[in-house]
Amino acid sequence: MHIVFFQTEDTSTQVIKLRWCPYFKMLAKMEENNQWREAGLKRKYPEDRARMRGEVSGRGGACERGEDEGRNRGREAGERGEDGEGKRGGAGGRGGGEGGGAKKRLDALSVGYFRRVGERLSEGFTEDEEKVLFVENVLTEVKGQAALVAMDVTGSVTLQRLLPLASPGQVGEVLAELGGESGSDFKTVSCDKCGGHVLESALRQMPRWREKSSSEEEKTATTEGDSETEEGDCGILEAQVLSLCHVVMEHCAEFIRHTHGSHVARTLIHVLAGCLGPARTDTARPGVKDRNVTTQLTYFEAPTSFWWELKTLSTSLMDNVNVCVTDAVASTVFQTMLTVCHRNRPKLCKLLTKGIVEYLTSLSSAPGVSPLLVFLKDQASSRLIEIVLQLSHKALLRDLYKNHLKGQLVTLAIHPIANFPIQRLTAASTNYKVFLKVFDELAEGLEAILAAGHMGVIVQLTDSCAEREEKQGEMMQRLLNAFHCAEPASRHTACLPLFLSLLTHEVYYSSEAVEGNTQTERPLSSICYHGSRLVQSLAKFKDRSLLLNSLRSLTPADHLTLGTDQSGSHVLQLLVTSSSDKGRGKILRRLEGQYVQMACSRYGSRVLEAVWNSATVPQRQSIAKELVPCETQLRSGQFSRHVWAKFALTHFVKRRAQWQEVQTGESKKRKLFSDILE
Repeated sequence: MHIVFFQTEDTSTQVIKLRWCPYFKMLAKMEENNQWREAGLKRKYPEDRARMRGEVSGRGGACERGEDEGRNRGREAGERGEDGEGKRGGAGGRGGGEGGGAKKRLDALSVGYFRRVGERLSEGFTEDEEKVLFVENVLTEVKGQAALVAMDVTGSVTLQRLLPLASPGQVGEVLAELGGESGSDFKTVSCDKCGGHVLESALRQMPRWREKSSSEEEKTATTEGDSETEEGDCGILEAQVLSLCHVVMEHCAEFIRHTHGSHVARTLIHVLAGCLGPARTDTARPGVKDRNVTTQLTYFEAPTSFWWELKTLSTSLMDNVNVCVTDAVASTVFQTMLTVCHRNRPKLCKLLTKGIVEYLTSLSSAPGVSPLLVFLKDQASSRLIEIVLQLSHKALLRDLYKNHLKGQLVTLAIHPIANFPIQRLTAASTNYKVFLKVFDELAEGLEAILAAGHMGVIVQLTDSCAEREEKQGEMMQRLLNAFHCAEPASRHTACLPLFLSLLTHEVYYSSEAVEGNTQTERPLSSICYHGSRLVQSLAKFKDRSLLLNSLRSLTPADHLTLGTDQSGSHVLQLLVTSSSDKGRGKILRRLEGQYVQMACSRYGSRVLEAVWNSATVPQRQSIAKELVPCETQLRSGQFSRHVWAKFALTHFVKRRAQWQEVQTGESKKRKLFSDILE
């Protein structure tokens, strides 16, 4: 397709015009539609058409548009039969601002400008000087309309990417404009779906508050005036963070309950405590939810003033503890406060956890029933109680169990919501005497918990027993009874498949349990995630003879199934690598003839690499001898080619003596390192 441009000249305006083919007319129309959409205007309104013509000639149209945009939005709402508040309503909606006016928006040219800024940021900078000039120029354009830019979709994204490149002083100036003279505008920006992200990004630059001054201290040619300027830049950022903190404390209940404002409050708490968690974009993993994942925090030296503000903010949260307990959004803010204080301010954390428990237990409930039991079954408050239990000290845990939870653990463990706090209680009490009472009570209802499908409770109880040797034997016996493989003793060899599948002996082998019967042969199947977790916990027990005997009783095909399964591969890897050289050799003999298939599997190849790293030199030679004849297949496989390279099998074929010497050296190094770690 040939595209031809025709150039003509308008003698009256001396402007070069372009006449283009229909394809470019279509592109121009699309760009024009985007400008109308971004400006929030409608072609059917004469005022909007006049305003759009004003925007095309310059940026002055933005001010004119704000005067009667509310009238247009109100007219649209009337046509739709609404109340003039827009689709979503509230401050974050398209219309219906205070007093019936519409929310001001950036004009189309400004939106286009910030889109181009974002594209330039994606390209990167080759020189620091170029980057500094670029940031300074863009922030000059932002000045005077920072709030509008921050609350615009395109402008918000651009500012979030620009602030990490700005100096602390420049970030402080942006915050100063967002907050206004008194800082009261912080609330409006924080509770906006776009502006909240910008404030979070600005707060996350606080670790660099001393960056400039510390780097200049290394330079000998620094003037006194420059130092004073840098100190002022650092002070601006600190002062604005404190100003935001005061606004949050003044409107604490509104901030912590607001969807977007609560995120700003949580980031502020992190900054005041001198730490930062991962950005929200780094943790956005749709479909992934794990309560046991611990957020990794990065710590920095915060200004002294922040420590006092953190305590004051915690007092404000305690004043609104009734909101934090009942509201799911507000609860997350208090959880953040407890988490950050646990490491940096342990005494403050102790006071907060004690205060929450006192509030919850002071409320009225049915006679003879602790009010804490009601909150444990509530979805919003149970998450806060989880954190309280996780961070509680010994005396508080003992008091909670003795006065509120004793005799109720099994009932709570089979509840769809309350079972999660019970998991935290079990984990938190592992190293205390109260765990023995918790274990005895939960062990009595082990089969009921298993029937309810709440394997998290059982896995956590097993994990805790791995650290308490005196309860390991009883835990194993309870599990054998629960899976109906305790009697007769011949059923013990079937425990591993039963644990992995979480099925009782009768269900797994599809036969009636009759004393003296031996199970029929059945290939290993139905391996599940929680079953794998259970066996991994049991593998940490001091006596693992039942698991190892059951593993050795499996057929080679079952070993291959276990090693190539997504969940089962972790079990086989742990059992092999944690065994002695003699025990490992017995398991490897059962795997002979399966190495090639394992090497070609996504999960089996990882198991094989772990086995290789823990194996002795003779065991490695045995594995290599089986793999070498299939060189072509291994080198062409997606996963097996990595096995071929890491095992250095090419050298095994051509220079076996040298290969053996290298493997012996590596084996000695690994043994030395393991001895040091032990």
